[in-house]
Amino acid sequence: MAWFQLTNPQEVISPSLLFYKERIEHNIRSMISIAGDANRLVPHIKTHKCSEIVKIQLEQGINKFKCATIAEAEMLADAGAKWILIAYQLVGPNISRLFQLRAKYPDITFSSLIDNEKSANDLNEASVAHDFTSTFFIDVNNGMNRSGSPTDGSILALYRYVTGLSNISFSGVHAYDGHIRNPEFSERKLATDEAYDKVLPLLDLIKNDGASEPMIIAGGSPSFTVHALRPEVFLSPGTNVLWDWGYGDRFDGQPFQHAALILTRVVSKPTAGIVTIDLGHKAIAAENPVENRFKLLNLSGYTVLSQSEEHGVLQVSAEAWESVQIGDVFYALPYHICPSVALHDYASIIENGDVVNEWKITARTRRLTI
Repeated sequence: MAWFQLTNPQEVISPSLLFYKERIEHNIRSMISIAGDANRLVPHIKTHKCSEIVKIQLEQGINKFKCATIAEAEMLADAGAKWILIAYQLVGPNISRLFQLRAKYPDITFSSLIDNEKSANDLNEASVAHDFTSTFFIDVNNGMNRSGSPTDGSILALYRYVTGLSNISFSGVHAYDGHIRNPEFSERKLATDEAYDKVLPLLDLIKNDGASEPMIIAGGSPSFTVHALRPEVFLSPGTNVLWDWGYGDRFDGQPFQHAALILTRVVSKPTAGIVTIDLGHKAIAAENPVENRFKLLNLSGYTVLSQSEEHGVLQVSAEAWESVQIGDVFYALPYHICPSVALHDYASIIENGDVVNEWKITARTRRLTI
């Protein structure tokens, strides 16, 4: 029996998210092995949004975490995390929610990102109003062009400005290089090193400023094995814990296993050569072209023709069309697991082919209690 097949699929509704626990544990051990020390890891939990996985990581010695939303931060705190970076620049009501979070969990360190003077002023003013000193990381744009301060002279001016404010405290530097996805390690390392070099002038300024050694959090999943070679850097893999088709085996030197699938069933055979499954874009991430949203592990020779909210339409060979029956189970590997997980309330937990439990995807919502 293939690793992904269930002995009791009749216990699982479709479409439904599956987490393979042994593989998740393997991936966490691999993350720690690559890092060399669990204390170097700051894994991003936006991939799984699940407190049970956080607890496994805590048990393995990981004690720092990264997230993107207040809900994810609250889930982390409830799960037992004591050091949490909200790797997002907070605006609007989310600033006041940060202080509500701190009030609810006073013994937990919460930090956030800053990449401009206005955001620094807004956080400082809120901190003054709450009689609190907020910790923050400067977010650096070293090539992805999504967020972060440019690595020209303005970032040095930003550092000088923010460190002069009364009620916010500089903790370190955050540099995410998710745009680097070269499959071959040497090419990926070259691109990652070039991007990291753009951060060095800021680090030099901090050092010359006489400040304490800043915490540097760099990279994500693709560049994880490159930044692991820098002993001064903290590492922030995310997708690695579940791994998906998009990353798959394309990055050499990353020994991770696929640990999350979506179970789907055949619901119709409307005409010759066409098979319809109950895997619509309400159940799997739809940001990629329809042919690159999922891969069925136990069906070959098919083409994904279309996808709607509740249906996935496949073209199959005449032979396959004859053999496939209504109700047959397929196992879909998502191209992008992070937003796919966010579409599900629960994951069925698989051990040795059996459904043994159900874990709630707690932080898929934007708000828990705060």
